Amino acid sequence: MSNMEKYVLITGASSGIGREISVQISQQYNLIIHGRDRQKLESVKQDCNQQSVVMIWQNDFNDVENIEISLKEFIKASKISVSAFVHSAGYMKMLTIKATNLKILNETMNINLYSAILISKVLANKVVNGSDLSGIVFISSNISNFGSKAFSAYAASKSALDGFMRCLAVELAPNVRVNSVLPGGVRTAMTEAIYENLQVIERMKAQYPLGLGETSDIANAVSFLLSEQSRWVTGQQITVDGGRTINITG
Repeated sequence: MSNMEKYVLITGASSGIGREISVQISQQYNLIIHGRDRQKLESVKQDCNQQSVVMIWQNDFNDVENIEISLKEFIKASKISVSAFVHSAGYMKMLTIKATNLKILNETMNINLYSAILISKVLANKVVNGSDLSGIVFISSNISNFGSKAFSAYAASKSALDGFMRCLAVELAPNVRVNSVLPGGVRTAMTEAIYENLQVIERMKAQYPLGLGETSDIANAVSFLLSEQSRWVTGQQITVDGGRTINITG
């Protein structure tokens, strides 16, 4: 099967990193792009390679009870199988532990973690998806392995996602490779609030040996992990953060 016959499911495709991944990956693959806002997804579709097939799966991951049946019905109705899955859907609410509540925790885990697990379950089911699945990439965060004030719920969801990634990589080998990409500071709609403070931007620039990143840097890493160039890579956290996490300069 050639790349242009393969379908890659990209969640959170309506903006930020997910949008960039969709546009870049569409040069090589057919796509299923996911999001909550159909109008935004239609806009992404217009920016994708017009030679590839781009389907839209509209779904709200906060309604976790509905994810499995919705995806199964979509695959069946479309008469396709999914060869790769990129989970870029994400939710981040910066709150101290005092301000954190169950609603925020549930929404964070539903979108960042539980949806990834449930989609992986559906796609790994050969009765539903055939035997075409060969790659899964989770968009995690470099905070998965570190600590920061007001990020407890978000960091917990990403650490859990990476724990799931490692177990799934062992369980689905040798037919499916499973990895995570851990971005550093990339400016998106989700992180815009952080970048509103000029002092924060200057401090971040000083902390990143290669400067601040762009969404295309993350998309490039995903493209590598979906390709045969990474045929011997699975169960790995691929950190793409301009050297931020190795910089201990005072």
